[in-house]
Amino acid sequence: MKALETRIPPPVIALAFATLIWWMASYLPKIDIEFMPKMVIVSLLVAIGAIFDLSGLITFLRAKTTVNPMKPHTSSALVKTGIYKITRNPMYVGLAFVLSGWCIYLNSPAALIGVAGFILYIHALQILPEERMLITLFGEEYMEYQSRVRRWL
Repeated sequence: MKALETRIPPPVIALAFATLIWWMASYLPKIDIEFMPKMVIVSLLVAIGAIFDLSGLITFLRAKTTVNPMKPHTSSALVKTGIYKITRNPMYVGLAFVLSGWCIYLNSPAALIGVAGFILYIHALQILPEERMLITLFGEEYMEYQSRVRRWL
């Protein structure tokens, strides 16, 4: 089996979108959110993102399967436990939460457009090819899992 068509790891994509969001926040209208709960909201979003990311990573490591999103064809197990009972893509969900926190930190809710861009990019160029590969590897078992668990949340 061949690897994914994409050659850029998702964390690098998230970093590129974080940079785009920073740039957008420089030009888009800002909302003055300099108040105490702002940092609580930012911290909460980043913490939720980290929990999703780490839960996905730890569950993969426990299952002794690949954590490399660029090589889904090397998956040795279909992981359906832990956080994977809630979402099929917890690490991407986590990155979206972190990017959302970044938008709030920058006082630029309009920059959430960048989060939407990240989600669309990851969906089209990472998740869909991964799903095709997982169907090839795990067949009916993966398709049944798809029917029970949402792709995002």
